[in-house]
Amino acid sequence: MSKPKRERSLSDNEAMAVARLLRVSPQKLNLVAQLIRGRKAAAAVAELRFSRKRIAVDVRKCLESAIANAENNHKLDVDDLIVTQAFVGKGIVMKRFSPRGRGRSGRVFKPFSQLTIVVRQVEMDA
Repeated sequence: MSKPKRERSLSDNEAMAVARLLRVSPQKLNLVAQLIRGRKAAAAVAELRFSRKRIAVDVRKCLESAIANAENNHKLDVDDLIVTQAFVGKGIVMKRFSPRGRGRSGRVFKPFSQLTIVVRQVEMDA
């Protein structure tokens, strides 16, 4: 016997993708996530493609994964998708030490974060 299937936390017209262990601080990642919130999926991909931020490549991969999940797993129309949520969470923080003057050392924090993107199909009026 297998365990019962977990109920979906999203509605039927939504799909989600999560990118974990992104090597950037949550504050910097949130700046890129703000660019795509509330936009149509195609416009958000184009915005990320031409962004000069380093982490925009990983955000675009996560967004394209959410779009693919919507298309393949939930049979949603790709042209009607909008990014409803793009939120950032904290991950682990690696602590390193850097040599400083006079024999001392300084702490260096190397944070990780995670990104969750939710896309929803809405009917566009033509």
